[in-house]
Amino acid sequence: MTQVNRRRALQLLAALGTAGLGAGCAGRSASDAPLSPIKIGMLIPQTGDLTDVGVEVANGFQLFLDLNEEQLGGHPTELVAVDEGNDAKSGQAAVEKLLNQGVLALTGVVSSTVMLGIRDTVEQAQVPLVGSNASPSSLQSVVYIWRTSYVLDEAGRALGRYLQEALDPSARLAIIMPDSSASKDVLRGFQEEFGQSDPRIGAPVTWTEDFSGVPGKNAYQRDIATALTRASDGVLCFFAGAAAVEFLKQLRAAGYTGPVYAPGFLTEGNVLASFKNKADVLGIQTTLNYSPDVNNAANRLFASAYRKKHGTSPTAYATASYDAAHVLNQAIRRAGESPTPSEVNLALGKIGRIDSPRGVWQFNQSRTPQQRWYLREVQLDGQLLSNVLLTELATLG
Repeated sequence: MTQVNRRRALQLLAALGTAGLGAGCAGRSASDAPLSPIKIGMLIPQTGDLTDVGVEVANGFQLFLDLNEEQLGGHPTELVAVDEGNDAKSGQAAVEKLLNQGVLALTGVVSSTVMLGIRDTVEQAQVPLVGSNASPSSLQSVVYIWRTSYVLDEAGRALGRYLQEALDPSARLAIIMPDSSASKDVLRGFQEEFGQSDPRIGAPVTWTEDFSGVPGKNAYQRDIATALTRASDGVLCFFAGAAAVEFLKQLRAAGYTGPVYAPGFLTEGNVLASFKNKADVLGIQTTLNYSPDVNNAANRLFASAYRKKHGTSPTAYATASYDAAHVLNQAIRRAGESPTPSEVNLALGKIGRIDSPRGVWQFNQSRTPQQRWYLREVQLDGQLLSNVLLTELATLG
């Protein structure tokens, strides 16, 4: 770490009330001439039921900039955010808008539908996209698209591997998911790890409508009733954001008080804060690649700085976006003083292990992380609901 960044780190950490700074903060020396400014384009949902996820994605990336003098690779950096919308057409328009502004690289993307819809546009433009959320398993054979989050079927695999051993032999799971490509990725991974012929998951899957906006107060009522008549020893589901809040409220209103299992998106972000009756969510078990109480130096810095700035614990969404900034920082530095998009993309392939708040990870051949997955449970942390880490489950990717 250079002297100028040491001073900056101490100033920031004093303001944030934290100690220590991660490896990503290395910068140029005070005597070096400033490098040319760059723009990074961010696609996030700015309307609809996933808006809160978009806020977390923006927060994570900006926090890395806060801790690094608003620079990536030594270049003063402007983060330009646009609304990705909720379909291929809106995603393509967002990408074109950012490309017309001369961005060096792209990041963000929350919706799997949007990610698949912009694939060809990004590849043809030859501008690297370091996606920090959406990662459908069907996104294959890409050159310019990297992801710092996960592949969706891995969320199902981690959960399936755990529940295959944890569930009672006589238990019967009700599976309820929106009818979407993302859900089908998760379900496929779960079934392959759990065993497709296992009678504990033999009841038909209940597919709900995949709402593009905030679901209504009775949106899931009929589907929940159908699923619970098929099996009632446990509920496996896959929802996020406003949809997760409505689903869980309607599930409890239907009188179901049993265990709930899901990929961690079910209880991420503002979901837990939406429940006045804490009993409705206590005990929910989820699997995810991050928990705020992962015990390592990078997370102690990140989580402390995030809480100081935003007054709440960081999420997996913010963590993946923070890591997207981290890898772009390294790649842009490797690409030299006048980096081009193609040079940054080439440099991304040369990055090794990332010292991340979630734990050390690295890109695999499909340009997604090889990383740890954790089991979490919703518990009370003082008076607040929190996703408490129970154990490490597996390394996937």
